[in-house]
Amino acid sequence: MLKRLRNLFASEPAPYAGPKDKIPLGELFKRNWFELWYQPKIELKTMRLAGAEALVRARHPVRGVVAPFFFLPEASEDDLHKLTEEVILTALGDWELFNKYGAAIKLAVNVPVSAFVKLPIPQMLREARPRADNWPGLVLEVTEDQIINDLALANDVAAALREQNCTLALDDFGAGYSSLARLRQLPFSELKIDRSYVMNCNSDPLNAGLCETIVDLSKRFGLTTVAEGIETMHESHKLQSLGVQVGQGYLYAKPMPKGHLARLIHQRLTMFAPAAAPAKSRRLRFARD
Repeated sequence: MLKRLRNLFASEPAPYAGPKDKIPLGELFKRNWFELWYQPKIELKTMRLAGAEALVRARHPVRGVVAPFFFLPEASEDDLHKLTEEVILTALGDWELFNKYGAAIKLAVNVPVSAFVKLPIPQMLREARPRADNWPGLVLEVTEDQIINDLALANDVAAALREQNCTLALDDFGAGYSSLARLRQLPFSELKIDRSYVMNCNSDPLNAGLCETIVDLSKRFGLTTVAEGIETMHESHKLQSLGVQVGQGYLYAKPMPKGHLARLIHQRLTMFAPAAAPAKSRRLRFARD
């Protein structure tokens, strides 16, 4: 279980980042090295920004930006729960910056299921959420393998989150092989297709069939389907043809610091939105250059 908690915050392959020495997670907090980076989520039909997923990084004074591989593998459960708290509160604050630049995007954060027991997450959201009228809420992503055996907790959490305009998303869907009977009971707003099914879905009939099945399930349950790890235009076109609504991956953008995303939002809004359009009504086009 603890290994799965650590992997939850490292939702992409970790690049090599200098020396192989690990950094204690507690040291990141003590020295204020913790950062959140954001990977855009793209509406496939329009190629416009649909939101962004928050991903954990560390900015070391000597080694530069350090990937999760170097500080999560040996983290304790208590430190991972503290990380969850930091991620949620930081994302809520960062939303204010993105909104200032003209995009009230919905942010998503990864949360281990155990954190819903250990942390007062609904209270945190109630006290720290933005008060702007256009705040779209926060998406809290939990992995299928962690939540599928505790549906009572999932429903309780979902009910408490709805009061704060927040929802749950089922991450890495397909990796846990949930039964259809259980799926009917899951209180989620999104299904995120595991990247192992997205890979080569344009040329692999099995992966294409699995993606299509997940899309059909999402439609039946009234959920948004999000595909992770899209790396080629062929994959993107195939997923769109299957009815996948939202995608994220290196094809569109790698994770980036919040300041970079804020500037990109401003540049793209200026480039694609009519000058006379009110800022709050603009939607960010995110086609690749």
